[in-house]
Amino acid sequence: MRERKTSRGPRAGAMPRRVVILGLPPVDALDVIGPAEVFAFANRLHEGKTAPYALELVCAGADIYIESEAGIGLKGHRTLDQERRAHRPIDTLIVASGFRSSDRLDKTTMEWLRTRARTVRRICSICVGAFALAEAGLLDGRRATTHWGVAQSMAERYPKVQVDPTPIWVKDGNIYTSAGVSAGIDLALALVGEDMGDNVALEIAKNLVLFLRRPGGQAQFSVALQSQRAVGSSLDELCLWISEHLEANLTVEVLADRLATSVRTLIRTFQRELNTTPAKYVEAVRLEAVCRALELGERSTGEIARRYGYNSFDVLRKAFTRRFGVTPKDYAERFAKR
Repeated sequence: MRERKTSRGPRAGAMPRRVVILGLPPVDALDVIGPAEVFAFANRLHEGKTAPYALELVCAGADIYIESEAGIGLKGHRTLDQERRAHRPIDTLIVASGFRSSDRLDKTTMEWLRTRARTVRRICSICVGAFALAEAGLLDGRRATTHWGVAQSMAERYPKVQVDPTPIWVKDGNIYTSAGVSAGIDLALALVGEDMGDNVALEIAKNLVLFLRRPGGQAQFSVALQSQRAVGSSLDELCLWISEHLEANLTVEVLADRLATSVRTLIRTFQRELNTTPAKYVEAVRLEAVCRALELGERSTGEIARRYGYNSFDVLRKAFTRRFGVTPKDYAERFAKR
């Protein structure tokens, strides 16, 4: 494996940024190891005297050994009680937990999170670690995400939180929440990108042999997969037809006629079964197809626009930028096969 060194990092004489991963046992092991590998690789790529990050694992349990849901234990650097007494500054605090630990959130840990949130530069959660941030009141009035499978439960349990089950990760102020399992790696890459630049984050992604570095706005699962979650949906055949005819003029009238129903009924059905509108669904499927084309290295933007139902590349570019926050050109430069 080839490692290309980078000089960007802490200024000369600066201390490493202290990154603390707080493990709430039983933790999902990948929620800890995935982000940790990203920060560790940033240190390995750095050629200056001072490594950019000082990475530490703190266990919220009775000792430094953290039980994982996979049955493989992890050894931390210290317990939360030891961390509390040390009063050492933290730059980035990341909360990792597991599906079983979301119902075991003790008041002492929550109080420590509330206190620490006032002084850290960034506070983050991986997957269901968002439940801990919500329990501590840190997500009140904020937009946040978590694993799609528990997003509804989180929204019901914490009504003051604006839970969005779709994105890979969400940033609201200095608080970051991420989706399930591998999304913690995406979030860690984004954090390193903020600190050291996108080129460094992309280099780490390549060295970790990741298929691509996913932006926060990317969905946790494909639009087609999301539509299949409504088992036995009356829209199943129509959604399949849409995916096979993206070049067509897919107006709501055309779709209603295809389903042999009224426009009003079609709109109500989409809202009830897929929680979206026909127009938004079509655009999401089209843009997802555009992403795949760009990732595969296709360069003819005009052809891509025509193939997926856009009157011009300018119309496609505006829709793409509105949804993903980057232009098709920037997306291709980051994620296309070389």
